[in-house]
Amino acid sequence: MYTNIVYIYKMLKNITLSADQDLIKRARAKARKENTTLNSRFREWLKRYIHRGDRSQAYDDLMAKLDYAQPGKKFSRDELNER
Repeated sequence: MYTNIVYIYKMLKNITLSADQDLIKRARAKARKENTTLNSRFREWLKRYIHRGDRSQAYDDLMAKLDYAQPGKKFSRDELNER
């Protein structure tokens, strides 16, 4: 029996950012306390940043699909709370 090993390499792109030297120093120290790196934290932030708004867009799309559903009247508080 033979085993094939497949290596997958993810190419990372280097970028240069500018920030206050003290801020970078403090951020690195905090990352070290969290057993991670500033680069790792930045990559996590970048992923969250690009996905921010995705949920609100999905909600807007859903509401547009459900636009046909109309209750036909305004419900009272008691009616809304009935089980």
